[in-house]
Amino acid sequence: MKDDNFLREMNARHIWHPMGHPGEQQSNAPKIIKGAEGVEIVDIDGHRIVDAVGGLWCTNLGYSNDAIKQAISDQLWELPYYSAFAGTSNPPAIEASYAVQEFFAEDGMTRVFFTSGGSDAVDTALRMARQYHRLRGEHTRTKFISLKKGYHGTHWGGASVNGNNRFRITYEPLLPGCYHLPSPYTYRNPFDETDPVKLAEKIAAAFVDEVEFQDPSTIAAFIMEPIQGAGGVIVPDASFMKHMREICDRYGILLISDEVICGFGRTGDWTGARHWGVKPDMMTVAKGITSAYFPVGGVLVGDKVADVFESAGSDGAIWTGYTYSAHPVGAAAVVACLSETLRLDTKTNAAARGAQLFEGVQKLMEKYDIIGDVRGGHGLMAGIELVSDRAAKTPMDMDTIKRVHQATYEAGAMVRIGGNNLLMSPPLVISEQEVNQVLDALDKGLAAA
Repeated sequence: MKDDNFLREMNARHIWHPMGHPGEQQSNAPKIIKGAEGVEIVDIDGHRIVDAVGGLWCTNLGYSNDAIKQAISDQLWELPYYSAFAGTSNPPAIEASYAVQEFFAEDGMTRVFFTSGGSDAVDTALRMARQYHRLRGEHTRTKFISLKKGYHGTHWGGASVNGNNRFRITYEPLLPGCYHLPSPYTYRNPFDETDPVKLAEKIAAAFVDEVEFQDPSTIAAFIMEPIQGAGGVIVPDASFMKHMREICDRYGILLISDEVICGFGRTGDWTGARHWGVKPDMMTVAKGITSAYFPVGGVLVGDKVADVFESAGSDGAIWTGYTYSAHPVGAAAVVACLSETLRLDTKTNAAARGAQLFEGVQKLMEKYDIIGDVRGGHGLMAGIELVSDRAAKTPMDMDTIKRVHQATYEAGAMVRIGGNNLLMSPPLVISEQEVNQVLDALDKGLAAA
């Protein structure tokens, strides 16, 4: 590897980073993260920081899980790659499919289609939803409904059902036939409704209205995150997902639960849908499936969907896939990661440390009037919405938000900016002391503003 001076000089010179302006990256160089241990990252200057973002909502088991690293290393020597397209398989892929089915059995998921990540998984799920209805003779079911503020990756289909216009406007026109309902966001919503139960009911009514307006026979699927992550850690009322499940059943619409962030213990249960007591028809997963040690995602389906595909004629063939689907090294990482996730019982720690984090940010809200709203309390994820006027809910300007972010980093915690929110999703193995370090760093960061 080149020396540190070379790395600093070449930083952002030849690489364009996701979710950022290439010119700004050159004038305001990204932080260079050079190492990691436990739940801490280390930058090129040797500064150790608690990673309160968990990489990107994904390093659930932290950075020092030897079991996953060893599984990856062993598999590289045994079989570094072979295609899993129809006609060939590999031992880790078979073992991983069984491990995934066992992990999600309570959710009713019985099959998995492996992908290279979450965006791949969402696009594949949307395709499968259309194909499912086609196989049943309902060729007109091609449309999708989702939620504003929702995030479903950046591929063409995922961007189309995304509920944040930052990921849409530049690339429009996107996939036709995608419609969006209001988010279960009590702080800001078109109904001016602050009661989460009533808000859930109003969005459910809007769902029914939209389905009937579009014609139920044209809707393929409704996709949602059980808790909206990148949109600002928006936690719905416990009744919300149940409402959506009932409406989907009433109109023959598939319910896709996007578990890319919420799965594997993040919400305090093994899946976000299970947290709300709902069984979806399909799930999309990634991130925590390998704790980000290898890029893997997947589409999970229950028997209702699987039976239609498996009993169909030639039209049941799945004509989509990825070079790295069921990659043997990735599959080995999946097996090791799921075993470690269960052994460490990360959902229990996520619930406890999430409650601690949420209580801490609530106390910060009492101290700083630039905090307009705090969200979380269900597993290990929290959002702080910054405002310049609390009474008017005026979003804080980006320069101030960046100042808070930088000061928090310098004080020892990495958090993420999402609009006018500071977002946190630390590794699920974080300790009580390390959560306190994050809260102390946030305190100092907010004081800087």
